[in-house]
Amino acid sequence: MNSSVNRGFASDNNSGIHPVLLKALADANTGHVVAYGDDSYTRLATKKFKQVFGDQAEVFFVLTGTAANVLGLSSVTRSFNAIISAGSSHINVDECGAPEKFNQCKILTVKTPDGKLTPDLISEHLGGFGFEHHVQPVVISISQPTELGTVYTISEIANLAGLAKKYNMYLHMDGARLANAAVYLDLSFRAFTADASVDILSFGGTKNGMLFGESVVFLRPELAVNFKYIRKQGMQLVSKMRYISAQFNTYLNQEIWKNNALHANSMAQYLAKLIQDIPEIKIIQKVQSNAVFAVIPRNIIKPLQEKYFFYVWDDQACIVRWMTSFDTTNEDIDSFVNCIKELLYK
Repeated sequence: MNSSVNRGFASDNNSGIHPVLLKALADANTGHVVAYGDDSYTRLATKKFKQVFGDQAEVFFVLTGTAANVLGLSSVTRSFNAIISAGSSHINVDECGAPEKFNQCKILTVKTPDGKLTPDLISEHLGGFGFEHHVQPVVISISQPTELGTVYTISEIANLAGLAKKYNMYLHMDGARLANAAVYLDLSFRAFTADASVDILSFGGTKNGMLFGESVVFLRPELAVNFKYIRKQGMQLVSKMRYISAQFNTYLNQEIWKNNALHANSMAQYLAKLIQDIPEIKIIQKVQSNAVFAVIPRNIIKPLQEKYFFYVWDDQACIVRWMTSFDTTNEDIDSFVNCIKELLYK
């Protein structure tokens, strides 16, 4: 990986901090405030979250997306429960078994063509309720956008929420890239979370320009009653919480989230447009956020990675994932596509 020369397409986590958010951190770095969230920055951030998601929303700040997912899910699960998710979900693939370890409950996976769960796909797991020999499904967990870059519509989310309610289950949403979904849908955050009957939301900013900071947002406040203890036991009660809160205040207040996500999504569209002109490469998922999934010739993967690092999604099928970020430029993409053409046609 030659990351010192070229900006890669591996992950939006690899980007830096947006300058406005970096300034927010510097501005908060003044004097002493009470630790563990009893400060003016966190009180203001809590107010902002209620403005965005509704007065009923209860928000708790944590450091990482994995912590937000695991702790949020732990609030409604016990060891005999199960969580239904797409096989490609972050909680199933990229959290090193943390949901199983800390929540001690089973993940029931569903194979999907595009990363999206549907009531029909979930139906195979909706059985055995009240039967002591079977795990008891209690949560449907979706990612918005999905790990394949696709975006759920409001009706798709509402249908899953209705199914969850029918079976006395909860709907959890992993929203690490929620801003990218919002700009694709051209909707407010609330429209496809609280108003679509999502119960628990993991809402992140790290992938969209923040230094660190994620949140667990309970859209049904009764689910949050004991969460302050769960967060503490989960080692996510941050002492200097003002540095997470100050970022979220600016992130939401100045619509940094929207501008950053719009740019990242548009860069993915630009990349997809250029790639479509190369017959040796096939885009295999709809480009609805800041991810491009493609099948490329095996012989160019390694030399291309050496110049512009990215991840191989499926080695056997030669499927790769290219992610764009708030700071990706047209020039980055032009150079990347030119490199692909040089490797293909040299």
